[in-house]
Amino acid sequence: MKKYRIKVQGMTCNGCEEHVATALEHIGAANIEASFRREEATFELPDEVEIDTAKKAINEAKYQSGDAEVLESHNVPNLGDEGDYDFLIIGSGGAAFSAAIQAVEHGAKVAIIERGTVGGTCVNIGCVPSKTLLRAGEINHLAKNNPFLGLHTSASAVDLAQLVEQKNELVAEMREQKYEHLIGEYGFELIRGEAKFVDEKTIEVSGRKLTAKRFLIATGASPSIPDIPGLTDIDYLTSTSLLDLKQLPKTLAVIGSGYIAMELGQLFHNLGTEVTLIQRSPRVFKEYDPEISEAVTKAVIEQGIQVITGVTYERVEATGNFKQVHLSVNGETKVIEAEQLLIATGRKPNTEALNLRAANVIIGSKGEIVVDDFLKTSNPGIYAAGDVTMGPQFVYVAAYEGRIAADNAIGGLERKVNLEAVPGVTFTSPSVATVGLTEEQAKAKGYEVKTSVLPLDAVPRALVNRETTGVFKLVADSKSLKLLGAHIVAENAGEVIYAATLAVKFGLTIEDLRDSLAPYLTMAEGLKLAALTFDKDVSKLSCCAG
Repeated sequence: MKKYRIKVQGMTCNGCEEHVATALEHIGAANIEASFRREEATFELPDEVEIDTAKKAINEAKYQSGDAEVLESHNVPNLGDEGDYDFLIIGSGGAAFSAAIQAVEHGAKVAIIERGTVGGTCVNIGCVPSKTLLRAGEINHLAKNNPFLGLHTSASAVDLAQLVEQKNELVAEMREQKYEHLIGEYGFELIRGEAKFVDEKTIEVSGRKLTAKRFLIATGASPSIPDIPGLTDIDYLTSTSLLDLKQLPKTLAVIGSGYIAMELGQLFHNLGTEVTLIQRSPRVFKEYDPEISEAVTKAVIEQGIQVITGVTYERVEATGNFKQVHLSVNGETKVIEAEQLLIATGRKPNTEALNLRAANVIIGSKGEIVVDDFLKTSNPGIYAAGDVTMGPQFVYVAAYEGRIAADNAIGGLERKVNLEAVPGVTFTSPSVATVGLTEEQAKAKGYEVKTSVLPLDAVPRALVNRETTGVFKLVADSKSLKLLGAHIVAENAGEVIYAATLAVKFGLTIEDLRDSLAPYLTMAEGLKLAALTFDKDVSKLSCCAG
């Protein structure tokens, strides 16, 4: 028996679900679940029944069958007898560990190869260290700038060295618990050293040649450095080195406009540094909806961060204890001087040392590994997952892809990656959270869209918090009223976005959001208010009158 998931279009109600289920029952399918909201059906088929038979049955029932994927198989493929390992994984971050654990569950002999610190970017130099320091910065900022009359709070000078020491202790603890300890728990092997492909089925690590039936490349990404004249001649910071500073700079210039630049720029501003954000693009978060960009820009400027957009970089140079960034803005020359310079202009895949040409693995224009929907590379025995493919740069996406890669490479499944509803959060204050399509993306895909834009001062939680700079924006299909995207700038936006993710993933409509009860005086209530805003003026509703 194999378990499948198949896309089904044309279902509009519970009756349609029953019709699809009945059609599948007639060809011998079992454990059938059809969902008109998700536009899919899952079921099991006997080995002798082809998936095309199921597609034909659905089509004959007057619905339209789409792509199908294997979710489970009771017949693990024979990988052959060659190879020192069943599955060799290069890298030890979220994708690698997720894949290793899943492959062990399939009964495979697994090894992970790591050239540096076990755990990858997130726990060591990314999510964990940055977010714990961001929280420290928020507390320091609020102590100096609370919005309530009658409260007299203050903060003394920040001891950055002590904050960093505490951060390092947390990182070490989480690395041990969530990564190193699991090696023995699941029984796969850790091999130390730099991995390089010798041929399509062999790698070399510290002079030792290793073979495997299947490989996974999960080497992640690292900071990308732009080609600005003079930059290679000065000492600059990246997201990695910035988080290990022991002394707080008085001034910091940040080159970059993405989430890393925004988070780390605001972090040091909140700790007491004078920060200037500099970027080529005409607005921050250029890939987001304009309303999101405007709300973020307004918030950081109100907080005292200088934002310079639409620049052309002429050169960078060191002058005494300062770094100078020479810019052209609207034809005028401008010089930004700061004690420290942070380069936060994106990330590049870690593929240079792998000798991928020997393995017949094709890479893209940015050095990323090119994979298909099943995470298979141009070499059918080699898979890739996580940041090295330059997909969404989130550890939870990497872990998701790692599991799929192991299921396909070792479990013999045919699972496709589905990244249609990936939530993203930028942990600034206010935070930024988004899922699904922007208005521009939805139109480019051919949707006729309706949008709702709700300013944060219409959300009761924001009013009582006395923090009203922000916005909720919803994008919906004007015909079906299904939610296509949700984009939020607000305190706790990252907590709110999960509800919106479920709505987008499972095809909920504007009406579904309106008809759902939202607890009063929560930020999540903003989703319901934004749904009401499609055709109501929420300023004319009483509290809780949705």
